[in-house]
Amino acid sequence: MTSRNSDALPISIRNVTKTYGAVHALNDVSLEVESGEFLTLLGPSGSGKTTLLMVLAGFTRPDCGSLKFGDREVIRTPPHLRDVGMTFQSYALFPHMTVAGNVGYPLKLRKVSKPDIAARVEAALDTVQLGGFGDRRIDQLSGGQRQRVAVARAIVFEPRILLMDEPLSALDKKLRDQMQIELRHLHEKLGMTTVYVTHDQREALTMSDRIAVVNHGRIMQLATPRDLYERPANRFVADFIGESTFLPVSRQGETILFDGQPLLHDIPAPATDNLSLMVRPERVVLSREGPREGANNFAATATDVVYQGDSYLLHAALASGGQIVLRGAMRGANVTSLPSVGDALTLCLAPEDTVLIDGSEQ
Repeated sequence: MTSRNSDALPISIRNVTKTYGAVHALNDVSLEVESGEFLTLLGPSGSGKTTLLMVLAGFTRPDCGSLKFGDREVIRTPPHLRDVGMTFQSYALFPHMTVAGNVGYPLKLRKVSKPDIAARVEAALDTVQLGGFGDRRIDQLSGGQRQRVAVARAIVFEPRILLMDEPLSALDKKLRDQMQIELRHLHEKLGMTTVYVTHDQREALTMSDRIAVVNHGRIMQLATPRDLYERPANRFVADFIGESTFLPVSRQGETILFDGQPLLHDIPAPATDNLSLMVRPERVVLSREGPREGANNFAATATDVVYQGDSYLLHAALASGGQIVLRGAMRGANVTSLPSVGDALTLCLAPEDTVLIDGSEQ
């Protein structure tokens, strides 16, 4: 197989809407996917992410809108003429066929010669690290191997667009983590424009060039993994990506106040009066020396301490009301050095970690 797909196509989605009765599965969605990009559609169950993928594949016809692969309008093009590779959550492998039979099936449909099919199947299996598995039956394979077969079948005809619908959801955590890295490396090798659907936030952060967070049939935010995590557009995104605590703040001119005290923040606050302070657990620091100069300091009382091996989770009630959660690394400390329930604490948040977001859910 070719090492990079220089013919990878961009995808342009414009004003796509799909309704089922009174429910908007997709609500005027517009999205640009760059050529060769790995873009993930991330959202909770029922958010519309799979519906959007099915529109791309041609299995769902939207009520209105435009869909272009490169310069070609494909909104009315049937699935088998879109020339896209696709893997499904269930893998959808044929149990009566061998591994080679499954992988070669798309080529057979395209009337490719038998010698060429054999060569391309072997190359595809080598690409997914299953060289020599061609004669095996599907029921002789592990879950991870079946997943690789499904990917090999999707890429064997070298499509310029690859669609993936939660392909790792059936795997256990250890194998899932391994396959995330393998799929990412495969994408880097082949360079196909890839649209990937998942509800797993960590999976999306690990694999994606950009992530589109979907909810109620709309794109909540489209950004790189880092920007999405560190600069969420609203409370829904902040709450869905990673762990967060939200504290109410107020605006007084250009000054943002928490409990009547000005907050130090390096990142500009959104232009709204409905603000929340987003606190990521790993950004909070426990100060045993009291308040720190140049930081936002919070007086608190420990309410729960959970030992988690390489880290600990500390829940604390603020003196001003509200809760903060802190995640700290053990770093060789023993359990007896951790705070105890009822201890008075000073928790610190650096200005660069003080993130103010739009407090609305959408």
